[in-house]
Amino acid sequence: MTVFHRNEKKEPLPEALRGGVIAIGNFDGVHRGHRAVLDRALELAEARGVPALVLTFEPHPRSVFRPDTPVFRLTPAPLKARILEAIGFRSVIEYPFDREFSQRSADEFVQSILVDWLGASAVVTGFDFHFGKGREGGPAFLMAAGKRHGFDVTLVDAFRDEGSDVVSSSRIRSLLCEGDVAGAAGLLGYRFTVESEVIGGQKLGRTLGYPTANMALAPETELKAGIYAVRFRRLDGSIHDGVASFGYRPTVTENGAALLETFLFDFSGDLYGEVCSVSFFGHLRDELKFDGLDPLVAQIRRDEEEARAMLSGVRPLSQLDAKIAF
Repeated sequence: MTVFHRNEKKEPLPEALRGGVIAIGNFDGVHRGHRAVLDRALELAEARGVPALVLTFEPHPRSVFRPDTPVFRLTPAPLKARILEAIGFRSVIEYPFDREFSQRSADEFVQSILVDWLGASAVVTGFDFHFGKGREGGPAFLMAAGKRHGFDVTLVDAFRDEGSDVVSSSRIRSLLCEGDVAGAAGLLGYRFTVESEVIGGQKLGRTLGYPTANMALAPETELKAGIYAVRFRRLDGSIHDGVASFGYRPTVTENGAALLETFLFDFSGDLYGEVCSVSFFGHLRDELKFDGLDPLVAQIRRDEEEARAMLSGVRPLSQLDAKIAF
């Protein structure tokens, strides 16, 4: 898997990756709606015997146009690249998105990126994909450009779930804001997962008999504060069931930072400095403030029992879920 953090003005694409099928989009979350586009690109590439590539944009365009309200990323760039690799893509191009790039014309986007740099033989994207200054390039523009330059264009309609509702990143974010990680998993096609470096904490959990692996998540993470049944994956691929608290630790601090604190079942060892991932399987309860540490410890014990029971019979939702959380 090759991830390119660059654009066509820096250096040429390796010859082995030219002439491929290009899936274009932000693909935040790589959810079931995105998979309709991505799987079509993979099918086309396999049928033609050419590489399958993803062209995405970093940072998220909304973060450029509205820096004061950064978007809650379901899959930050490194996690998104790993998921795209897991489903079969040879390369991800994380094209630098800034205000200068947003002022390029749609014609320039097609000519300089799709034709000259990537040598695209086919482009696959969603039916509502727009590009170029003022969003001047749309589906009809892209189809016409493909005819002119000799690449095929496939537009994929919106993917709807079993209730006939469109699957979207914003819908998944709303579910996570409510703590509905099971509902979010149904739309993602895999359990919602975060990854971060394990950092030092106040070591209160250790003194209570429940040591935790602590992770600071992005400030814009809008997961509902509360207690969750989770799976914890280390860099070496080993997995541990656990119970995690996400929030502001109201019993311990008046105004602490938002942290994800995971107690790993049947584990002892040093995790500091490791980049690990946590997959969410179920919301156990909201964050509560306890009148002292004894009631807190009693509740943690109950949380552990409930999480163990919930995780004992879980099954993968998909092949991708199996690779991420099992």
